[in-house]
Order: sequence, then C-alpha cells, then structure tokens
Amino acid sequence: MQLPRALPGQACLRAGTCLASKDRRWAMAATVEGPELEAAAAAGDASEDSDAGSRALPFLGGNRLSLDLYPGGCQQLLHLCVQQPLQLLQVEFLRLSTHEDPQLLEATLAQLPQSLSCLRSLVLKGGQRRDTLGACLRGALTNLPAGLSGLAHLAHLDLSFNSLETLPACVLQMRGLGALLLSHNCLSELPEALGALPALTFLTVTHNRLQTLPPALGALSTLQRLDLSQNLLDTLPPEIGGLGSLLELNLASNRLQSLPASLAGLRSLRLLVLHSNLLASVPADLARLPLLTRLDLRDNQLRDLPPELLDAPFVRLQGNPLGEASPDAPSSPVAALIPEMPRLFLTSDLDSFPVTPQGCSVTLACGVRLQFPAGATATPITIRYRLLLPEPGLVPLGPHDALLSHVLELQPHGVAFQQDVGLWLLFTPPQARRCREVVVRTRNDNSWGDLETYLEEEAPQRLWAHCQVPHFSWFLVVSRPVSNACLVPPEGTLLCSSGHPGVKVIFPPGATEEPRRVSMQVVRMAGRELQALLGEPEAAVSPLLCLSQSGPPSFLQPVTVQLPLPSGITGLSLDRSRLHLLYWAPPAATWDDITAQVVLELTHLYARFQVTHFSWYWLWYTTKNCVGGLARKAWERLRLHRVNLIALQRRRDPEQVLLQCLPRNKVDATLRRLLERYRGPEPSDTVEMFEGEEFFAAFERGIDVDADRPDCVEGRICFVFYSHLKNVKEVSFYRGAVPVRVPEEAEAARQRKGADALWMATLPIKLPRLRGSEGPRRGAGLSLAPLNLGDAETGFLTQSNLLSVAGRLGLDWPAVALHLGVSYREVQRIRHEFRDDLDEQIRHMLFSWAERQAGQPGAVGLLVQALEQSDRQDVAEEVRAVLELGRRKYQDSIRRMGLAPKDPALPGSSAPQPPEPAQA
Repeated sequence: MQLPRALPGQACLRAGTCLASKDRRWAMAATVEGPELEAAAAAGDASEDSDAGSRALPFLGGNRLSLDLYPGGCQQLLHLCVQQPLQLLQVEFLRLSTHEDPQLLEATLAQLPQSLSCLRSLVLKGGQRRDTLGACLRGALTNLPAGLSGLAHLAHLDLSFNSLETLPACVLQMRGLGALLLSHNCLSELPEALGALPALTFLTVTHNRLQTLPPALGALSTLQRLDLSQNLLDTLPPEIGGLGSLLELNLASNRLQSLPASLAGLRSLRLLVLHSNLLASVPADLARLPLLTRLDLRDNQLRDLPPELLDAPFVRLQGNPLGEASPDAPSSPVAALIPEMPRLFLTSDLDSFPVTPQGCSVTLACGVRLQFPAGATATPITIRYRLLLPEPGLVPLGPHDALLSHVLELQPHGVAFQQDVGLWLLFTPPQARRCREVVVRTRNDNSWGDLETYLEEEAPQRLWAHCQVPHFSWFLVVSRPVSNACLVPPEGTLLCSSGHPGVKVIFPPGATEEPRRVSMQVVRMAGRELQALLGEPEAAVSPLLCLSQSGPPSFLQPVTVQLPLPSGITGLSLDRSRLHLLYWAPPAATWDDITAQVVLELTHLYARFQVTHFSWYWLWYTTKNCVGGLARKAWERLRLHRVNLIALQRRRDPEQVLLQCLPRNKVDATLRRLLERYRGPEPSDTVEMFEGEEFFAAFERGIDVDADRPDCVEGRICFVFYSHLKNVKEVSFYRGAVPVRVPEEAEAARQRKGADALWMATLPIKLPRLRGSEGPRRGAGLSLAPLNLGDAETGFLTQSNLLSVAGRLGLDWPAVALHLGVSYREVQRIRHEFRDDLDEQIRHMLFSWAERQAGQPGAVGLLVQALEQSDRQDVAEEVRAVLELGRRKYQDSIRRMGLAPKDPALPGSSAPQPPEPAQA
C-alpha cells in the first residue's frame, strides 16, 4: 500500500508499529522504601546541593504544591520538609496522591502540621491509576494521623477515591473545615460528632455504603450543599429538617421509600434531587418551599402526586407509573402479606445492589435490565456488575461472528438461582440481517455458549436482546450466521438449514451409540467478489457449510451431507474436472481438496457426499489448479471489513487527539458531525481488518503518546477493531527530542506494498504552536497563546490557566456558568451538544465565555466572584494566587530592567504593559 508522506512541520500518526521514545516530562522515578523521614532526607542529600531550597521547584507554583501526578510524590514532599525552602512556608494548597506505600504516606502526612502550617486546602485522592479494564483504583488511605487536627487554617479536605471505612477522628476536630469530600470510599456510617463542625458548608459522601444517617447531621446549621447520592439509604432522620442554610440536597440512587415531613422546613433549599429511589409518596408541603427551583423525582414508584406538585414547572417526573392503577387487591390473607416487587434504578457504572427473596426489577446505568422473580434466591445476596471494554482475550468470536455490545460481568459467578433471572441487553443493530441471528453469549464451566435469545424493539435504533439466565457470569451480544441444531439419537435423524433449505445432513441408524448434539451454520459468498478475486468470470462456489458436534470426534456410520451446487451450475452440464470439494479443519492454515477421497453424487441441483467427522465444507467450480490457497484467500475476504483511519485534534485543545477507526461508508458522515469540535487530515487509504483484530497507533517525529493508561503498550495505543462498535481513542501527546530524520525502519515500511505489510496508514497531525516560533523547534515545550483575559489592574489569565480551572470544576460548572451570566438556555444547549463528554461541556462553556470577555475590564474579577458564589472557594483562591504571581513577576521584571516610571501621573509617561500571564 502506498503511504502518504508527512507534510513539513507536521507529525505523523501511524498504525501497526511504534517509533516513539519512552522519555516522559515528569521523570521522577525514585522511591522511598522506609517510612522514616531521616532515610528520605539522606537519600535526597546525596544528590541535592546545599542551596536546593532556594532553587525554583517545577511542581511548586506560588502557594500551590501539586504532587498528585508525580511518581514518588511523598518522597518529594519529605525532601522539602527536611530542606524547608522559603516557598514551602507559603504553601496553602497541597495535592498528594494516595497511591503510595501506606507507611510512607503516613510518615509524610505526619510532617504537614509542622512544615505546612498555613495549609488551607488538602487533597489526598486516589483514582489516578486504573486497572487493566480502565476502572479507577482506590488509594491506600485508610486513616489519617491524629496530628493533622493541628492544621488550624485548613478549610478544604478532599479524601475521595480511598479505602476509608470510618471517618478519621482528627477530621472531627478540624473546627475551621468548610468543605469535606468523602466520595468513593467504603463508609457504612457517619459519626454523631460530625454535627459539631461549626463551619462546614459543603459535604459530599457519594458512592459509599451508608445505610443510615446520624440525627446529629441536622445540627450543621451552616451546611449549604449535601450530596449523599449512590448509597444504601432507606430512611432519613427527621432531624434533617434542621439544616436551615441548606441550598442543595442530592439523595439520588438510594433506597428511600418515604420522606420525613421535616423536609418542608428547609426554607433555603433550591435544589432537591431524589431520582432513582423507591418513593411511593412525597410530602405535599415541598411545593411550598419558597426558593425551590428544581425537584427531581424521576424513576421512582409514584402513582399519584399532590396537585400542587403535579402542576409545578420545576418538578421532573419521568419514569414514574403516574396514573397507573395499583396492583389488584390480593384474594387471600397470605397474598396480602406479599409486598410489591421493588424497582431499582442505578446510575453508577461500577456499583452493586441487593436482591432479596422478594425479588426486584433493576435497571443499570448502562441500560441493562434485570428481573429477579420472587423466590429466585433463598437468602439476601449482593450483586455486583461491571461493563467491560471488549478485548480479544475476553470476547470469544467465531470466524463469521460480529460483536454488538460491550461485555457485562455479573457477580458472584456460578451462584445458581432457584428461578431463572431475566436479562435485557442493549446492542447495536447489525448491518446485515439476512441469514444471520442475534444471540446472547455467556461463559459456563470454562466454556462459552449461546443462550436462547428473543429480540425486543423499543425504537428503530434501540434493540434489546432478552434471555433467561440460571446463574451469573460474563454476557455479550453477537451476530452470527443462523445456527440449526438437533439431538441425534441412535435411530438417526435429519438436520436441515432454516436459512438455506437445500443444505441437509442425514444421520443413518447406528451413526452414534449415545445421543449427541450437532449444529450447522451456513455462510454465503457473493459471486462477484469471488470472480474479482480469481479473475475468472465463470468461477462459482456453493454456500460454506460448518458442522460441529459434541461427543466423540467420529461417527460409527458415514453421515450424508447435501450441498447446493455452485450458483449457475447444474448437474447435467457441469465439467466434473472443474468441481472441487474443499475441507478445512481448524486450526489448520489451508483448505484441503478432498474431491478424490469422496464419492460425489450429483443431481440436477445438489451434490451429496459422505463423511465420518465434522468440520468445514465448500464446493468450488473453477479452472484454477491450486484451489486450496485460493479458498483461504476467499475465506479471508468473507471476514474482512474495509475501514478507514482518521485522526482529529480538538480545536480548543490541540494536545488532545481523537483516533478513530470506522467503516468506509461512515467516514463522510462522521467527519461532518465532528467538524465543529475537531480538525484533522483527510482519512487514510482504505484498510482491511478482521473482526476483533488488534492493531496499534503511535506518533513519530518526537511526539510521545501519554502512556499512563492501560491500553498503551510500549508507547503505542492499542486498538481492537469491532465493526459495530465505536473504535475511538483519545490521547494526549507532548514533544520529546525530534529526530534528525525518520528512522530507517519507518522509511522501509513506507515502501512496502505487499498485503502483509505491518505499516497500515500515515496520518498528518499539526503540532501545537510554540511560543516565539513559526514552527516546531527541537526540545521545545508546549505552550498556548494567551487569551488576554483581564486587565493590568486585576491581572491576566492564559488559556493554560483556564484549562486548569476547567479541570477542577467538575459537576459544578452549570452553577459557575449561571453566575458568569451565561443564560440557562445556553447551559442546556451545551449539555445536550456535548452530552457524552463532561470535560468538553466545561471547556466549551468557559472558553466561549472567555472569548466574549476578551479585552473587557473586570473579566477576571467576574470569574473569581462566580467561583465564590458557586461555593468553589478553593478554585477561586487558586485563581487569585495565579494572578498575584503574575503581577509579582511583572513588577520584578520592570524593576530589573529599570523601566518603572517615576511618576505615572506625569504627562508623557507611558502606562505599563500588561503583566506576563502566569502559568498555572
């Protein structure tokens, strides 16, 4: 294949090989094996100069110290604590990863009260690492040193994505704490003493195991935002009505069946989220809350609602059985004791749920539905689930199968239910349906099998595969050639193909001593494709027949197989010398011509022959000699998909590159749809791929793939092609050392034109612009042009600063947007347009606003004010720190150059230029 050349000043993405170097921007691989501070200090003194404390530290910017992305962050902090540089005394914001040795982490945290006494924000989060399946891993933190209560100025504490089972005692002594984040831990309860934190305004405990809440929670008179979603709460204490300052309350995805009347006492409440619970009723007084702007009651069990709530414009009620009649009254006292089957609606993609003997109906966040009938389990059991990305080792596909869904894992494995559980899986509609069927495939006793599957259509492009499962394992939806099966008794039987009536297998009496199960699949090949492959207009083939069986490999009596003659050929006019019966037994690489080994009985339309064991059979009619090799190529052509590779860069963030592999007929529509968000080259030449084939993408010309991800293998991004699924990857890249010329192996690969060449395609990508240069320079780092947001009086922010702010907002971005003056309609439009990408929602909102504010006075002040009004004081303080750092740099540079005006009020004195933006 002729490969396109890279344009001057561009980088090339290529698939099939890897030339990227392994250099990383942050190479800090040293580790500390012991927890003692003296040992760490000794390791550092051996390589540090005596004036190391006065040198600028790359990870220390102003009053912010960010070590969560650095390998060996604890060791770096211990070094700083020993050296005590002047910058360390000014640190107010500290970020540290908890993916460290637990003893080392404990020793590091013990030094904070003495070394960082001015600390105001402490982030000790896990989640930076992922497992082999891409799920975030929890950090090693299980407790905090008691001495941390000495951080007198601490106002913000983030302990998310850790392994906390109880709240550390020192947290309850932090009297100045204003924000406490405990999401994604293992907390089953909250202590009563939590109500004694007088300054707490923000508390989030999502994705934990809370079953009850302490009554003392109602004593938090200053609390404004409380998020308890994704827990196991079934009741709320009446004392919750004492939260007089509460503005937002999120109780989504719990097990609440009723609400206390005291909720109507939350007079400051503006947002109340209760979706995905088991609520059968709600207090009517909620409609009288004076400031309430949104009440989310979706996906509950509400059959009736007070009129004042039913007509309120701020109430969301989708997913409730409103107006439906209650189940008929039971006819017997015994039936009266049977409660209605509960319904669960889960919104987390990694979660668990309980199942009792009563049974339940469950809808997972990924759209999967399960129906547990009453009596399916004799004792309560907790079901866990994961939606896994497909990969070759996990997805069992036959030669002509196509994957239509991701892989669903339900645990515990192997537990047999007393009644079958209903399972509904969403899948992508297959492109070809003739002579094909959709089935659910599962693993049982170390082997994969297909379940009896029924299709349910909710909309033209929304299909469900429904089956009954006796136990849990892995499940996926595949499209396969129609399979016909039967149980062969010793008396013999007949098996016919439902898709090709002319294909039959006749089992004579005595063919088997014990009943055995046999199955048949038939695959067609278009005559035009075969004629183009062979270059022979009269070439033709029969349908391809695959026969399989259980039990012994051979039958006791010969079995008769009937195949239709190749299209356009009849038994009266054919030339027998051109008719070939081909046989293939996996895992052999070639097809064998067995025409001379069997007796072919020909009729007007069919050919019959006898065999004693099953495999693949194919009739060919051709003048070619080496038919076996040609059959192998034709069989590969049957399974190949013709696709194109594209590479697109985000318009607002050129460091982000989207790599996509998609069928040739979808390229133009995909490019049009992505045009507003991405820029990129024309698609590559057409490439042929097998279903489930693994391939790689890498950058050349000094561009390294950001390799801190499970799908990156030796600096190459690993793809697995599935014709019906989205084959998309997003990567970040950065500049390394640019080679003088493209390596020889790359040039040699480009010259290959053979079908087996590893090199698949070359796609040009424009590098991000360098400061002070028209094009790329060797060894230069990435930089982004300033937006000129702000003024000389309040300071300036760069595009890089705004990217840092966007990365911190998370789900708070709509509140920030509204306080910035963005209309509610615009917020809803952004949510809809980028509904599958939270990061893109935030960036689009923030940069659109910044572009409109460019050159306007007071823009930066407006941003800081909006952050404070949205209760993101932590981000507002960081922005202030960046502005102060930029002003200080500007003033120092003016003094060094002797350009400071003596009297700015004198006529003719020039006003100072805007300060240089500080990099966040």
